[in-house]
Amino acid sequence: MVKKKAAETDASAEEKIKEAARKVFMMKGYAATRTRDIAEEAGLNLALLNYYFRSKEKLFEIVMMEKVEKLFGIIAPVINDASTTLEQKIEQVAINYMDMLSVNPDLPLFVMSEIRNNPDRFVSKIQAGKLIQESYLVKQLKEKRPDVNPLHFIVSLLGMILFPFIARPVLQAAANISSKGFQAMMEERKAYIPRWVKAILKAR
Repeated sequence: MVKKKAAETDASAEEKIKEAARKVFMMKGYAATRTRDIAEEAGLNLALLNYYFRSKEKLFEIVMMEKVEKLFGIIAPVINDASTTLEQKIEQVAINYMDMLSVNPDLPLFVMSEIRNNPDRFVSKIQAGKLIQESYLVKQLKEKRPDVNPLHFIVSLLGMILFPFIARPVLQAAANISSKGFQAMMEERKAYIPRWVKAILKAR
């Protein structure tokens, strides 16, 4: 019973620290965050944080990989599904991403910024090359449009999905739309993006 309570306490403390780290890293970024900031956010002392995670770098890598997986992991099951057509994959990627980003609107900017600051640490773990070169989506694209470079296609598709969330403050200010209006616009894009991409695939 004592061991069980100790394990539960450890799990609770670790989760408090990770949740605090998620919040502080998202708000300040890696460089501006101190371990003391995370400990204070978690309501724990600094020695306890160091006991569980040893360093800010170790804790950041855990949190960052969670964010990377959330941003990029959503695409792998869709584009590697052998049972769907290219058009169905495009639609599913657009819908799944827009739904996820509507709940996590700050995620793309945070992940892209941190990957740019330290690309060697994270790029290999994403396995972007494998996703681009070996997926069923790319195979189907090459069959349908052998004249189209798959990298151009994927960059264009993800750009149409991710850019509005990265540029959200500017877009809302420029178009004078509320958060509710922006969300309605993103719902519209779930239908528009597949149509636009299909039109591109048909164009010669």
